[in-house]
Amino acid sequence: MRRSDQRLRARQYLSGLLAAKGRKSIRNIAALVGGAAAEQSLNHFISSSTWDWSPIREALADHVTRVLAPRAWVVRPLFVPKAGEHSVGVERQFAPERGQVLNGQLAFGVWAAAEKTSVPVQWRLHLPESWLGDARRRRRAEIPNSAEAETPDECATATVLTALGQWAVPKHPVVLDTHVTGLGGVIRPFAEAQVPLLTRVKGSTPLIVADRAVPGYRAGAIPARHIMKSVLGLRRPLHVAGGPVRRTTLAATVRVRLSGPGSGPELSLIGEWDERGKTPVALWLAAPATAAVGDLVRLTRLVQRVAQDEKRIGEQVGIRDFEGRSFRGWHRHMTLASVAHAVSALADESDEPDLYARQLSA
Repeated sequence: MRRSDQRLRARQYLSGLLAAKGRKSIRNIAALVGGAAAEQSLNHFISSSTWDWSPIREALADHVTRVLAPRAWVVRPLFVPKAGEHSVGVERQFAPERGQVLNGQLAFGVWAAAEKTSVPVQWRLHLPESWLGDARRRRRAEIPNSAEAETPDECATATVLTALGQWAVPKHPVVLDTHVTGLGGVIRPFAEAQVPLLTRVKGSTPLIVADRAVPGYRAGAIPARHIMKSVLGLRRPLHVAGGPVRRTTLAATVRVRLSGPGSGPELSLIGEWDERGKTPVALWLAAPATAAVGDLVRLTRLVQRVAQDEKRIGEQVGIRDFEGRSFRGWHRHMTLASVAHAVSALADESDEPDLYARQLSA
């Protein structure tokens, strides 16, 4: 930020996100850093100021990449329930985390994820057609003309590929932790961008066996769970991190293709079982089909890391607490909440956490 007044407000807002009690609303943040006068200034800073959040996110991603050395970029949905209809993007829509249709905002975040910690570095708000097609709502929420209608799959994909295409950060594998409904439309852009992808799939997902040695070869499209049921004898034990302790899991992989015309290149279908069950507890699809099954299963564990950090740190620094109504305000709040998350998460990894927190927040 080039202007000194904007840098001051940013420090105040960040301090409030880290230290204010209760919800990280502008009122609560202002009460901590300066009262009623600060509330008006901070409201303008978030909702109506001129600063651009994009360079800050890029700088955050660069810093986190150097300090954290992430193994993957994890894309995860964030649903924020809302009672009203005036906050930007609010609509009755499917909440992936809850498995039901609710009223609220749906966004997707990109997390730089390592085994011990993770930090969100990019966000994209899913805008339903009811917002994009209504000129009055669009104008009030200050939605830019460049925003176009997209499916949740397209939104999740664009969240990470736009960042990787514009930022000078490594093209680590992307772990897509959401409910993909159109696999072809998701896998294709990652292949074109030459970014390795690992995405969760349902047991009912139809796939074509591409391995001659596996039952079902040349049998047409078969549900993923049936493919994995036919290779129970190929399961191998893997030692992976499962939270604070290491545990043994059973895993197997089968080369497959997507069903339908233009099925594309071979993919790896990965199944994971607990030590007693015969039904996979998780199914993943990897593109391209070149990585070892052990490496892929270890990457899936980063999903648990992100989920824990979202709850343990993200919610504490206000990742769900923005109460404004504008598109720009939402993005600015999410940007500074991501910085606050980085302050907390990376301070935990530092040998001098208090000093690190002071330096980064300054």
